[in-house]
Amino acid sequence: MSENNEKPKKKSRREFLQNLGIVGVGTLIGGSAIFAGINYDKKKKTSDRIKVLTAENELLEIEKNDTTKVTKTLAQNLTYLQQKGRDGLKGHRWVMIIDLSKCRNARKCMAACNDAHHLRPEQHHINTLKMQDAKDTPAYYMPKPCMHCDNPPCVAVCPVDATYKRPDGIVLIDNERCIGCRFCVAACPYSARVFNWAEPIDAIQDKDLTYNVELNVPQRKGTISKCLFSADRLREGKLPYCVSACPNDVFYFGDENEDAVTNGTTKETVRFKKLLTDNAGYTLMPELGTHPRVYYLPPKGKEYPFQDKDKEEAGERLES
Repeated sequence: MSENNEKPKKKSRREFLQNLGIVGVGTLIGGSAIFAGINYDKKKKTSDRIKVLTAENELLEIEKNDTTKVTKTLAQNLTYLQQKGRDGLKGHRWVMIIDLSKCRNARKCMAACNDAHHLRPEQHHINTLKMQDAKDTPAYYMPKPCMHCDNPPCVAVCPVDATYKRPDGIVLIDNERCIGCRFCVAACPYSARVFNWAEPIDAIQDKDLTYNVELNVPQRKGTISKCLFSADRLREGKLPYCVSACPNDVFYFGDENEDAVTNGTTKETVRFKKLLTDNAGYTLMPELGTHPRVYYLPPKGKEYPFQDKDKEEAGERLES
C-alpha cells in the first residue's frame, strides 16, 4: 500500500470549517462532532446560535442553549463512529511483516504510536523487546504490537462485546462499551493490552472530543487500550503510524487480498507471500491456534550489531 500513488487529497474538514469561519474547532477523522462559537458581529463577544457539523457532514445552526439538539447530535456522531469502526474497510485483509534483521531499537515506532493515541510514556501499543534465543546466540530486538489474531481469545472472553474482530482483519476495542473487567488482558497470550489505571495524559484537552474507536481517543480511565493497526490512518489510505515513523524499514504493511506490502521509508512495495517464503517468515506461538496477522522475518544477517547502550539511548529519545 504505497502513499506515493495516492490521489490528490480533498480539502480537509478542518480547512473546510475554517473557511466557514468556525472558531475553536474540535475535530476527529471520519465525522466527529464539531462545535464552534460564531461571531456574526465583530462588536459582539458572544452569539445566541452555534453551528454543529453532524456525522453526515450536514452543517446545522441551532440555539446555543438547545441542549436537547446538542446531546442528540453528539449521540448520533458517536453511534456513527462506532458503527463505522465495526464495519471496517470492505474488501481488505490487513497484514504486517516485521523484519527482525533491521531493528536497532530506535523506538521511533513507539514514540509515534504513543503520540497519536495520547498514551502515557509507560503505556505501549507496541513495544521493542531485547531477545536472545539461547545463551550462545546473539541478541536482537523484536517490536511487538497486537497480533490481530484471526481467532482472537480476547474477543471470545469479552462479556460486553467491547472488543471485536472486523471483516478487514483488525481487532478493536470500543471503550464506550468497555467495563474494565480485564478478561481480555488475561486471555491475550501476547500481553498486547494495557489498562488505563490513571487519568489519561491528555484528559483535559480531549474532554470535548467525540470518542473515535478507530483512534481510541479520548482515552478513558478504567478501560483497555491496544494497538489498532492505525485504523484511522488506513481509512485515509496511509500507512500506520509505526510503519511511517520507523527509520530502518523494519515494518512492511499491506493487504493480503492484494498480496502486497509496503515499507515506511523507501515506500518499496513487494509481494506479501513471496517476502514470507523467501525469508522463512513465521508467526508467534502458532501452536495456540490464534492465527496472528503479524508475521516476523528472522534476524538473520542483522544489518545492525546489537549494543547494550542502544536501549538507554532509545529510552532517552522516547522520553524527549
